[in-house]
Amino acid sequence: MADTYDLVVIGSGPGGYVCAIRAAQLGLKVAVVEKRATFGGTCLNIGCIPSKALLHATEMFEEAGHGFAALGIKVPAPKLDLKAMMKHKDEVVDANVSGVAFLFKKNKIDSFIGTGSIEAAGKVKVTPEKGKAQTLETKAIVIATGSDSANLPGIEIDEKQVVTSTGALELAKVPDHLVVVGAGVIGLELGSVWRRLGAKVTVVEFLDTVLPGMDGEVRKNFKRMLEKQGFAFKLSSKVTGVEKKGKALKVSVEPAKGGDTETLDADIVLVAIGRKPHTEGLGLDGVGVKLDDRGRVETDGHFKTSVDGIYAIGDVIAGPMLAHKAEDEGIALAEMLAGQHGHINYNTIPGVVYTHPEVASVGKTEEQLKDAGIAYRAGKFPFTANGRARAMNATEGFVKFLADAKTDEVLGCHIVGTGAGEMIHEVCVLMEFKGASEDLARICHAHPTMSEAVREAALAVDKRPIHM
Repeated sequence: MADTYDLVVIGSGPGGYVCAIRAAQLGLKVAVVEKRATFGGTCLNIGCIPSKALLHATEMFEEAGHGFAALGIKVPAPKLDLKAMMKHKDEVVDANVSGVAFLFKKNKIDSFIGTGSIEAAGKVKVTPEKGKAQTLETKAIVIATGSDSANLPGIEIDEKQVVTSTGALELAKVPDHLVVVGAGVIGLELGSVWRRLGAKVTVVEFLDTVLPGMDGEVRKNFKRMLEKQGFAFKLSSKVTGVEKKGKALKVSVEPAKGGDTETLDADIVLVAIGRKPHTEGLGLDGVGVKLDDRGRVETDGHFKTSVDGIYAIGDVIAGPMLAHKAEDEGIALAEMLAGQHGHINYNTIPGVVYTHPEVASVGKTEEQLKDAGIAYRAGKFPFTANGRARAMNATEGFVKFLADAKTDEVLGCHIVGTGAGEMIHEVCVLMEFKGASEDLARICHAHPTMSEAVREAALAVDKRPIHM
């Protein structure tokens, strides 16, 4: 009879592999089932990691071509070697996925390559591409299968001309005209990659704003910054069809509320309208695991599904589809399964857009506070008044604090600027301990640094910034 595991995790993305490692650290006997030939899920293989490799490389390309001269650095116009840039991206992916495999071995986690499905509580069937299926016996099962790109009805994805984020990371040449459907994080990040390399980029968004869900002031200012970079936006618009004419595409666009159709000529269309939970083929219906009306696995608030012994984390359950959210859920669940008290605070999960400048956010937006009837005070500080930002020619953007009007507890922070994704974390720590803007305002910050603007914005809540 085969060994019985304490835990079998289906999926080795950030949620799954982190859950497995933490459980193994706590002494549980763990196995992971992964359908890909490599570990790491969407994030490491075709998502977060390769996109950040290209974002960094293209940012350097843009800086060399347009930013060096202002700093007194004279160099010839940079030449693009797209093949070498893609090689860098692939090497970054290989290093990361190999790192996960190493961590599995280090923590004595058994791994099985094949499609995982649940036969019953305590039984996970692994079906490889070749060879016989096998069944793993386990005390607990974690569904950590992540999400897939959502598609528009009637639009055929071929990952060559009409692509998701997967195909957009593998283009063999720079598009002349890239039409991006969706002004969310993925669309703006990948649009930035190809715009920096010379593509004309038009973004079509159904809503009347970019980055839906972010703070309104951030959205408004960030759109202007992207337009200065060369982005074109068609907001309150929808793509109703994509017709292939050889190597050319005819993209039909209409007003969201209906009206005359406009046709855009493009050679690549990127569909980036969001992601949907991946639950197909898991056998959830057969064992009685319930899904909500959006196809997500229903849980009880402690990751337990409607079936005893079966749990779910990450993109397959409610909440923001973020790798770090999945990681924290994986750690919390592993600790719960080991008899400890796992913890995750959904109010302090940051979100970052890795464009240039970056956008980072944690906590509530002004719109959310107004809708909830919460009295607040706002403090804002621009990077134009920050010495380090001036020295770096990185003065675009600002830091914005939102604090409770009575208690001064920080309820949200929003940053647009170079390094925003790093600076947001001191606010995450502050909010985790229910800190006030006054607390941060009294903490000494090194000079000159970009993070001084964070302190100044905290001071601005009490209308006493020093440098503005």
